[in-house]
Amino acid sequence: MSEKIVVIGSNSFSGASFVDYCLGEGVEVIGMSRSDEPAPEFLPYKKRQDPAFTFMKLDLNHDLDRMIEVMEAEKPDYVVNFAAQSMVGESWAHPEHWFQTNAVATVCLHDRLRKLDFLKKYVHISTPEVYGTCEGLIAEHTNYHPSTPYAVSRAAGDMSLMSFYNAYGFPVVFTRAANVYGPGQQLYRIIPRTVLFFLTGRKLQLHGGGHSVRSFIHIRDVSDGTLKIARNAPPPEIYHLSTTRNISIRALVEMIAERLGVDFNDHVEVVGERLGKDAAYLLDATKARETLGWADRISLEEGIDETIAWVRENLDALKSMPMDYIHKP
Repeated sequence: MSEKIVVIGSNSFSGASFVDYCLGEGVEVIGMSRSDEPAPEFLPYKKRQDPAFTFMKLDLNHDLDRMIEVMEAEKPDYVVNFAAQSMVGESWAHPEHWFQTNAVATVCLHDRLRKLDFLKKYVHISTPEVYGTCEGLIAEHTNYHPSTPYAVSRAAGDMSLMSFYNAYGFPVVFTRAANVYGPGQQLYRIIPRTVLFFLTGRKLQLHGGGHSVRSFIHIRDVSDGTLKIARNAPPPEIYHLSTTRNISIRALVEMIAERLGVDFNDHVEVVGERLGKDAAYLLDATKARETLGWADRISLEEGIDETIAWVRENLDALKSMPMDYIHKP
């Protein structure tokens, strides 16, 4: 029998990409997300038309009983949870919404999942935002120092899960990835937004001059690591998924401008920094490389070219879609 995975938050960029990757590996997938499936341009698995995938519109905040009923009937090997209120700067406006989803609702989910004796592993997709601003490469045991409501709410969920492991032996493992990107990403994220603005002649706002430093990792490399972690990682381990290459946001935008043949100064406007934005968090992914045999394989240049090709291919459709984050409580 093939493996079966429930993916919560399957409409998210990372979730949809993970679904597509798992289907390519012959895994049966049940996707759950609070909204209807978005446009097919944002769902790479749609091209497969794979009967091994089933989508269910279920909201973690309101449909937990139904979600657990499905799991009890389907008995998945793994549950992988991508669902979260995920915007950082916007979390200051309504912090209670972020805490409701990222802390309260997830704790309720974990308390139900721990009673499913058939579950081999629960993979919690966490975030390096829990570390706050750090210097140098940071390992998985780094202390939490979150600096925004989003980051604090995610840290609360993570800490609760560790208590569930200690009290119940709940089989949880954690992933924290660097900045993900690739075809199909939401248009308000920096790489597709930059490409789309440059191709349509709009001026891009660069917060704080783009001096913050990040590592950008292609979503297929992250999906590969996530599946390896589900299959092979011992609870309650935390794994970083990151490249060894770091780049400032400004240098990233300059790279995209060069590859598109546009003038950076004509297409970029420097504006004020976002409240609580971390200057840097650079992840040490040695553990995933050495213990799981994982490696990032797609270079930043290759990934950006692939993302540019995706925007060009779908330009007419993407131009008519919202380019800014729309908050859903």
